[in-house]
Amino acid sequence: MKKQNKKTQASKAAKAVSGNIDNKAQESENKHNHSAIFGERTELIFAALSGACLGIGFGLSFVDGLPKQVSLCLYIAGYFFGGFFTAKEAVESIAKGHFEIDFLMLVAAIGAAILGQWAEGNLLLFLFSLGHSLEHYAMGKATKSIAALAQLAPKEAIVRRNDNEAEVSIEELVLGDIVIVKPNTKIPADGVVIKGTSSVNQAPITGESIPVQKSPIPDAEKDYSKEKNLKAEYKVFAGTINGSEVLEIKVIKVAADSTLARLVKLVNDTEAQKSPTQLFTDKLQKYYVPAVLILVALLLCAPFALNEPFGKSFYRAMAVLVAASPCALAISTPSAVLSAIARAARGGVLIKGGGPLELLGGLTAIAFDKTGTLTEGKPKLTAVVGFNNTKEEDVLKIAVAVEKLSDHPLAAAIVQGGEERLKHEVKPATHLQSVTGHGVKAEVNGTKVVIGNRGLFKKLDKEADEQAKKLESEGNTTMLVEREGEIIGIIAVMDTPRPESKAALTRLQEIGIRRMVMLTGDNQQVAEAVAKQTGITDAWGGLLPEQKVDSIKELLRKEKQVAMVGDGVNDAPAMAKATVGIAMGAAGSDVALETADVALMADKLDNLPFAIALSRSSRRVIRQNLFISLGMVAVLIPLTIMGIANIGPAVIGHEGSTLVVVFNGLRLLAFKAK
Repeated sequence: MKKQNKKTQASKAAKAVSGNIDNKAQESENKHNHSAIFGERTELIFAALSGACLGIGFGLSFVDGLPKQVSLCLYIAGYFFGGFFTAKEAVESIAKGHFEIDFLMLVAAIGAAILGQWAEGNLLLFLFSLGHSLEHYAMGKATKSIAALAQLAPKEAIVRRNDNEAEVSIEELVLGDIVIVKPNTKIPADGVVIKGTSSVNQAPITGESIPVQKSPIPDAEKDYSKEKNLKAEYKVFAGTINGSEVLEIKVIKVAADSTLARLVKLVNDTEAQKSPTQLFTDKLQKYYVPAVLILVALLLCAPFALNEPFGKSFYRAMAVLVAASPCALAISTPSAVLSAIARAARGGVLIKGGGPLELLGGLTAIAFDKTGTLTEGKPKLTAVVGFNNTKEEDVLKIAVAVEKLSDHPLAAAIVQGGEERLKHEVKPATHLQSVTGHGVKAEVNGTKVVIGNRGLFKKLDKEADEQAKKLESEGNTTMLVEREGEIIGIIAVMDTPRPESKAALTRLQEIGIRRMVMLTGDNQQVAEAVAKQTGITDAWGGLLPEQKVDSIKELLRKEKQVAMVGDGVNDAPAMAKATVGIAMGAAGSDVALETADVALMADKLDNLPFAIALSRSSRRVIRQNLFISLGMVAVLIPLTIMGIANIGPAVIGHEGSTLVVVFNGLRLLAFKAK
């Protein structure tokens, strides 16, 4: 009965995590539901149609003999397409008791229509809807990251209970269950290995570049559910991938408490936080829009106080409404943002909206994942050393012959790299035997060969030991080659740095990035070795996903703004917590890509300095545009209230400032990094 209660509780908890994912996605969908007849791109298509109506209508207005009603009909159609989603959001915000810029933009467009300025109102709605549609379309994909995380773990597990094996949902697993994991399948739960040995690919969770050898824990009967200092060789995580051998695993965490479930929660929590830019915009909308509406209402009441005709008061109120319309203010940021995003896309960088674009330029520190970001993401043959008068070529031939028979992940790197160096194929060895956790034995041309790590050999001569330690201190994984009882050489493999890493980091330092920190699941020795080769200022190794998030928090306490650059699922929570999350595109997981604010689509790290320089330029343009738009409003409102400027100058000033900020923003399309 007690076990059944545990099972029920675990199932409810796991379903709660899944429910949170669904609720998060549904909440986001309701907030930005801009799909209709044309699907997700409806708002963007409507904005394009609004622009088309405006352009055609404006062009036809110069055709002699053509009735003005033709252009008017086109402008009205432009109003419909450009104002459809603006009106929709305005109504929704009013229903919730809020007056946002969407509402004021709509009122300004209606006011322009009342005064006969249909083209100006159409332009206002076209530019505003175009900016919103592109930003909503890009940002709407962010919620997919949580669903992608949840897909990492298998839906079912093979569990042994009372000497019977059965397939059950992972939600039904309870502490102490024995799970059987077949070769090359995903591990369903966090646990400890009690039987079998295998290499497990932990990159989806810990980011380690090389699969970790797992072996049975000494005391299989002990309860390890609260043990915090388990050795890596005994512990496995849900969502990681088993190697070529069968493993039996004792569950130490139910589905809702697994490392993977915590990743889901971390992304869920951090994505819900608003950026400083969003908070500022919300505050501006909260006060500016009602203030303008109150001012216009007061001006409409002027006939009662000034004893003037209502028509004159209405005309002055409409002039003030046009003057106070936030068209230039609303377009000042989108015009620069759209231009910068378009320019970034041409350069192989995807930036998801104006917030990340602005924040990118204010970075003072950047944290990098190692595997697949600073490095290639897969091991390569890096060194071959011969001892006792044995040529390196002979050592390599023997190693390749033996590793051709092995299914260990490092074997493929040795075979590929070895045959590339030798420039010919090598005949495979015979009589291969695996030495659990240490290496392999085989016969090459009738001689006995052993290849493995230093732990496999009881006695090592000083030269071989020192050379192996030296290579390991440089971040290599080493394997000694023994022939007929004599050590004849060393083979070294390593996840090597990307060719462009060092140059890209040097450029980042030149443009003012003070700290560049590497966060990795690999050990500290490997981290420091890669740091020396790439120019990283700080190397922090041995980190799990939660610890990466803590590292980002620590950096945020010391630095103003921090970016996280990564490519794996394990990087997603840290990327979400950072000021800006940056994903490596082609090599990145769906989760990292969807969670990130910026994606280097061409999978080139040297695109990062370009993106930051572009962001800084866009920030300058945005500040200029805000100064122009707010300055014009500050001048026009008093002039129209006092009657010094009527509707004509208000429209000219308003339209002029709008064109200036738009063209100023378009300059970013021609941006070139120095």
